[in-house]
Amino acid sequence: MSPPAQPSMRPTGAGELITDTLDVVHDRFSASEGGELASYIPELATADPGLFGIAVASVTGNVYVSGDADVPFTIQSLSKPFVFALALRDLGLEEVLVRVGAEPSGEGFSSIRLEPGTGRPPNPMVNAGAIVTTSLVDAPDEAARFERIRAELGAFAGRELDVDERVYASEAATGDRNRAIAYLMHGAGSLQADVEGTLGTYFRQCSVLVTARDLAVMAATLANGGVNPVTGVEVVEEHVAERVLAVMATCGMYDYAGEWLLRAGLPAKSGVSGGLVCAGVGQFGLGLFSPPLDARGNSVRSVAAAQEISRRFDLHLMHRPDRDVSALYRSTRVDRLRQLAHRTPGQRRRLRDLGSAISVRAVQGSVEFAAAESILRSVDELPSPLPDGECWLILDLSRASRVISLGAQLLGGLVERLQSQRVHVVVVDPFERGLVTGVEHRTTTFEDAQRWCEDQLLATA
Repeated sequence: MSPPAQPSMRPTGAGELITDTLDVVHDRFSASEGGELASYIPELATADPGLFGIAVASVTGNVYVSGDADVPFTIQSLSKPFVFALALRDLGLEEVLVRVGAEPSGEGFSSIRLEPGTGRPPNPMVNAGAIVTTSLVDAPDEAARFERIRAELGAFAGRELDVDERVYASEAATGDRNRAIAYLMHGAGSLQADVEGTLGTYFRQCSVLVTARDLAVMAATLANGGVNPVTGVEVVEEHVAERVLAVMATCGMYDYAGEWLLRAGLPAKSGVSGGLVCAGVGQFGLGLFSPPLDARGNSVRSVAAAQEISRRFDLHLMHRPDRDVSALYRSTRVDRLRQLAHRTPGQRRRLRDLGSAISVRAVQGSVEFAAAESILRSVDELPSPLPDGECWLILDLSRASRVISLGAQLLGGLVERLQSQRVHVVVVDPFERGLVTGVEHRTTTFEDAQRWCEDQLLATA
């Protein structure tokens, strides 16, 4: 008997399916008009209003982008949650709350309202609170404080970040309202550091350069309990990430925070350079960029695209949570399984030699973004010992409780792509729910699926 053929690996390009989904959303909103460039910082008014980028970073460390996701822009207010995280690490929640509140302001980002009696700004997401938060970062001087902040932002992004000196100079020259707020807080006692030194650090912090891709990884780090999913480095402790996300959810969109949470249901933070960062807790980070702003200072395209992604893919945080289990409970091949009893000895030998051409992926629980991505990634390469690379995939959904719209869309796209590459897909669903469209064969039991694939393999071989 000749030795078993060595299986070749057939790439499926499964990750492209998520990118394709982002492209659909990008195309829908890329021609949208409306909004104005930020003009109170003159350098921001020079941005190209046509730029529009979307990026998603999963908690497994994969990044998907569409449009202008690698165009750099200054981070501005998007720095606030990450510097808040640094202050929480340095001082702890109780000490930070003595100086900065955690209540929604109901006002814009440059609100000058302070708490009566204490002088506390309402939360760390408005400018007043962010200025105090910056002053709380532990360092011997302002230069060292900024370097700690820049390093923290870089750790969240997974790379070293630079500063746009022209934007910094523009902010420093036109930041009179922030100066007024800072001096008012200094007089009230909530800002205890040197005003001009703190403002210099704050303006430079806002001038750090990022991309939509960076924002996605930064948000994914918060969504992943403080561990950067790309670098594997723990940037902040899980309890710090939880508290930052909580404040983002209630305060991150200023006077639009309530309606944003109602519509999108994701912790988020906007910035006047056109950036938007959102976190799907335990699943992914979303980064968007488009310079034109609405009257509240939020990016018109970014807000619309993020809400569309949340709506179409059922990402609202108020969805019913499922058990914390792995989406894939079995990933194997037929040559590693018990052979069916009715096979002849010759067929059994043939299946032992060629059975690696039949792969099995068994799914459980709710198929949402993270689950769908893990399924797609698990079939990025499928083995086949046949000369033409033909192979089979059994997708067992017997234990899948539900497949949300995003999961169904991605799995349907996966089936279409696999079948164009001579991969025959069989779905097992004892409840006949039709959860995945376009499959070549459906059955209600795994044994029937195994038999059908083996019969097809033996006939082909």
